[in-house]
Amino acid sequence: MKRRSDEATKRRRVPPLWVCLGVILLGSAIRAQDPIPPHPEQIQYPKLDYKIPPAAQFREVLPNGMVVYIAEDRMLPVFDMHITLGAASAFDPKEKIGLASLTGEQIRDGGTQDLTPEELDERVEFLAAQLFSSIGETQGSAGVSVLSKDIDAGIDLLIGMLRYPRFDETRFRLAKERRLQNLKRRNDHTASIEQSEFGFLMNGEEHFTNWYPTPATLNSLTREDMVAFHHKYVHPGNMIVAVAGDFDRKEMLKKIEKAFADWPAGEKSARAFPKPDHDPKPGVYVVDKKDVNQGRVTIGHKGVMRGSPDEFALQVMNGILGASGFRSRIVAKVRSDEGLAYNAGSQFGQGIYWPGNFRAWFQSKSNSCAYAAALTINEIKRLQTEKVSQQDVDDTVNFYVESLPQRFESKLAILETYTSDEYTGRDPKYWETYVENLKKVTPDDVLRVAKKYLHPDSLVILAVGDAEAIIAGGYDKAADLRLDKFGEITRLQPRDPETMKR
Repeated sequence: MKRRSDEATKRRRVPPLWVCLGVILLGSAIRAQDPIPPHPEQIQYPKLDYKIPPAAQFREVLPNGMVVYIAEDRMLPVFDMHITLGAASAFDPKEKIGLASLTGEQIRDGGTQDLTPEELDERVEFLAAQLFSSIGETQGSAGVSVLSKDIDAGIDLLIGMLRYPRFDETRFRLAKERRLQNLKRRNDHTASIEQSEFGFLMNGEEHFTNWYPTPATLNSLTREDMVAFHHKYVHPGNMIVAVAGDFDRKEMLKKIEKAFADWPAGEKSARAFPKPDHDPKPGVYVVDKKDVNQGRVTIGHKGVMRGSPDEFALQVMNGILGASGFRSRIVAKVRSDEGLAYNAGSQFGQGIYWPGNFRAWFQSKSNSCAYAAALTINEIKRLQTEKVSQQDVDDTVNFYVESLPQRFESKLAILETYTSDEYTGRDPKYWETYVENLKKVTPDDVLRVAKKYLHPDSLVILAVGDAEAIIAGGYDKAADLRLDKFGEITRLQPRDPETMKR
C-alpha cells in the first residue's frame, strides 16, 4: 500500500502538460523581449489609447417618453436592469424626515401586491438574483440582476416591486425600530461625527442635507405616508433605465416597452434642489470624544459648481495636492515622509446642485494633529507660491487618464455613467473630450487656479477626538506647536445622537 501511495504522490507532483507548455512559452516570450530594467520606474508601457463609447449609441426613447440606455453584453449569461429614480430625501417634509429613505428601503423589503415579504425573498433566492431599491439625498435607484435565462422573471420581479409595493406593516414596524436604535449610535465613531459636523459647518443647520431623522420624525411616519410618497415619485415619468446583458437589443426594447406600457407616466419631479444659505465661518473647531487616542482632522472651505471653466485645471491641481494617490503632496508628506497618518488626502468639490466643498483630511495621533495640520496647510500654500513642474502635471493627468477605463469597465458601468449624466444634466459629450481637456492643463493653469480657488487664510479646521490632547500638541518634531496657532478654538460638545442638537 505504501508503494502505491508513493507512486500516486509522484503522479500528483508531475505538472499537467498544459502547465509545462505554458512555462516553456512564457520563458520564450520573456527571452524574446527586451531585458528586464533594473528598476520598476524604467519599465516602458504601451501608450494607452482608450476610446470612450459615445452616449448616443446606447440611448433610446420609448413611446411613453422614458429614456433607456441599452447595451448587449454577451460575455456572460447575465442580465442587469438598473433604474434611476427622481425621488429624493430632499422632498421630505421637515416634520417627517426619514420618509424617503424608509420608503426606498421598504419598496424592496416590504413585499409586493402578489408576494409577501417572505415570498419575495424566497423568489429572489430561488432565482439567485439580486433585487434592490433605495432613495438618497437627490435621487433613488432600483434594479435587478439575474441569469439571462431568467430575464422575463427578473423584469417581472422589478416591475412588480416598483409598481405594486405591499409596504408590509410588520416589516415597516421593524424597520422603524431598527432605525430608532441606530440613532443612539451616531456618536460611536469619530468618522460619523466628523462627516456630520463638517456638513453643519459648511452648509448650516437649515440646509436639507443636515436634516437628520429623530425619534419624533420617525415615529410620525405611517404606512400611508410611504404609499403617498411612492405614488408621487415612483413612476415611469421619473425613471431613467439602464439595461445590459446577454440579449438581443431589439427584442429587449420590446420587452421594456411592454413592461411599462400600461403604467401611467406621472409628473416628472424637479431636478433642482435648494442651495445652502450659509457662509462658513473660518476658525478651528474641536469636537470632544475622549475615548480615542487619534484625532480626525478636516481642513477646508467652499468649492465651486460643476461646469466651471476651470473644472479640469482644478481637478489636476487637487490631484497634485492630495487626490492622486501616493504621488500627491499631502499623502507623500503627511503619510509617507513623516509617518503621521495612514489615511490622508484632499478633494475639491465641484457640486451639481450647490457648490461642493474643498477639504483636506488626515487621521493622526492626538499629539501630532497640530503638526500634521501645519504640514497640510503648508502644502496648500505652496501650490499658490511655487509653480508645479510639467512632470507634476503630466503624472497627475496620466493618473486620471489611466484610471478612466475603470469608470467604463463593463457595459453596465458605461450605462450607469450615462444615466447619471442624463439625470444631472451633464453634457453627453463630456466624456468624449475628457482626456483632451485634461491634457490642455499647464503648470501656469495650476498656479492660477490655486491662487483663485484656494483660501488658506479662510479655512475651517475641524478636529474630532480627545480635545485636550489634540489642542495641546506636543509632538516631538514641534513640541511648542499647538492647535490654536491656526486660529481661535471653538470647542464643541458632541451633538445629542438622537436629535442632532446640542
